Amino acid sequence: MEKSESPRTVEAVETALGIIEYLQREEQAGVTELANELGRSKGTIHSHLATLVQSDYLTKKGSKYRLSLRYLELGETVKDRLGYYGVIADELDDLAKESGELAQFATEEHGMAVYLYKARGEKAVESASTIGKREYPHCISLGKAILAHLPRKRVGAIIDRNGLKAYTPQTITTREALFDELETIRERGYAIDNEEKIKGLKCIAAPVTSPNGDVLGAVSVSGPSSRMQGKRFEEELPQMVTRSANVIEINIQFS
Repeated sequence: MEKSESPRTVEAVETALGIIEYLQREEQAGVTELANELGRSKGTIHSHLATLVQSDYLTKKGSKYRLSLRYLELGETVKDRLGYYGVIADELDDLAKESGELAQFATEEHGMAVYLYKARGEKAVESASTIGKREYPHCISLGKAILAHLPRKRVGAIIDRNGLKAYTPQTITTREALFDELETIRERGYAIDNEEKIKGLKCIAAPVTSPNGDVLGAVSVSGPSSRMQGKRFEEELPQMVTRSANVIEINIQFS
């Protein structure tokens, strides 16, 4: 049997996206810097930059280019089209207040866990996660809660695409161990990140599903290991996140 070929891509689009992604990371850059980074000629980069500026996707000050505010409009449009963003925001604000910790919601897209909302409780720790940031799902509780409710074939495809990168000694790095963990999550009703992404940080997450059983995402509470232990970690916080997930599910169903 012949292997299926990947769809053809458009080089010009790849270059434009490369520019946008680089400016997202580095804030601003000039033609030479972008040409060196993307391996394109200065003339090619300049043409792309001129097009993006004319279309209002970039702004230029002196010789430097940066992302425009147009992306705020796009981001708000995406959030509005989810249909349940307000429900998530209201419940996570309550969860953060109740737990005193960092409450977050993520969904899955292209095999990655994508953060949609975060709320800070009174004792919440700083987090590298930002709205829209993408994380490998195998090493965070949000991602594992989602994976546990995806078809096994889909999970296998995500593993094939992403791999199972180790971040700490606690990270799950084998397919067999991950599938065992996902089975435990389904039985228990929630997922745990036991310092698997960041040493000293633990998280608990519960899946949020639609009325037809599709997983929409997951809700979590994160905190330092010193506070995430004993009865609080084993009973109180799991009850909080599963209750919040259930509230979101009910509100989505009747919204």
